[in-house]
Amino acid sequence: MARRKRVYEKPVVKDSRYDSELVGHLINRVMVSGKKSTAESIVYSAIEILNENSDAVDPLELFNRAVENVKPKVETKARRVGGATYQVPLEVAPAGSDSLAMRWLVNSAGTRGGVPMPRALANELKDASQGQGNAVRKRDDVHKQAQANRAFAHFRW
Repeated sequence: MARRKRVYEKPVVKDSRYDSELVGHLINRVMVSGKKSTAESIVYSAIEILNENSDAVDPLELFNRAVENVKPKVETKARRVGGATYQVPLEVAPAGSDSLAMRWLVNSAGTRGGVPMPRALANELKDASQGQGNAVRKRDDVHKQAQANRAFAHFRW
């Protein structure tokens, strides 16, 4: 029997400028204390900074590539079996991988010290689009951990 309530998916809100669900998700992830207009200005500034130095026609091209590079395919979840806890590798649902990617991007940008948040987010997105950066390293660590614990995959249910 389930221990928690059923999780209902909320409708995804697109952003006003780019009409993109991913950008709307990133804005909500950057938002602190309900200050959505501040979060919007941070994200839009970061996308503009990101596309200044690139020859991409679509302003969201590098952003989408960065998010795709950070999305995890597998992760480990703790499962308790017979008094022992095992880290069981599980595939990540598409919505969950988007959420993890956004969280890792924002957290990695926030840890870059001495740089304003729009510039830090733009740098993290640029690094992620090239397959580098802290968010991509976090994804690689999660994949390595899942690979190391693949012996416990039979505990999946």
